[in-house]
Parts: sequence; C-alpha cells; structure tokens
Amino acid sequence: QVQLEESGGGSAQSGGSLRLSCAASGDIYSISCMGWFRQAPGKEREGVAGIDSDGRTNYADSVKGRFTISRDKAKNTLSLQMNSLKPEDTAIYYCAASRIIIPASLLLHTTGLYNYWGQGTQVTVSS
Repeated sequence: QVQLEESGGGSAQSGGSLRLSCAASGDIYSISCMGWFRQAPGKEREGVAGIDSDGRTNYADSVKGRFTISRDKAKNTLSLQMNSLKPEDTAIYYCAASRIIIPASLLLHTTGLYNYWGQGTQVTVSS
C-alpha cells in the first residue's frame, strides 16, 4: 500500500502562485507514474499534470505554460508549481500514484489508471 499526503493548498489572488507538495510513504517502490488531478464543485475530476518514471510529463491544455510538475524520487515527493493562477483553477487538488507504466500521452487520460490517491488540498483563486 502507498499513502499520499498533499500540502501547500490555500488561497491566492488571480495572477499569484502556489506550490503543492505530495509526500509518498509505504510501498513507494511500487510507484511508477504520478500525477495531479483536480475537481471543482459540480464537475468531474480532471487531470492537471502527470509525470512518468523517466520524468516525461504531460499537462492539461488549460495549465500549460503556467504549471510545472516535478518529482524527487530520493525524497519520495511530488510537487506542482502553479503560477499565473486564474479563478478557474479553484478546485480540490489530488495527488495520485500508479503501479503501472503509463505512456506520457495517457497520464491524464483517466483516473482509473491510478491506484492510490491523497485526501486532496483546496486551492482557491480570487479575482
């Protein structure tokens, strides 16, 4: 089993920045790919950014150029640097991990590819 714990959420003004972190513990050697997903009120959970075991990344079109995902395998952490935040970025952000090898192009395809999820952290962006 793998446990994931997010931190770093909060409130920001439009145009501001926040950095999310996710700490993994447990059977960390079983983790292949990781990603960030988000869910806004009344909407389905959607992929934001993903990274495979070789460091290849994939981003949702809505965050390209603004968000950066990174992974530190030595520290068992996943991060999401969010810049130029917009009110539409407001959501609960979830860290996810998968045991399977996922092609970079499919990292955000479906939540069903991920085995483990964190509890989520709220991000609120005001205009």
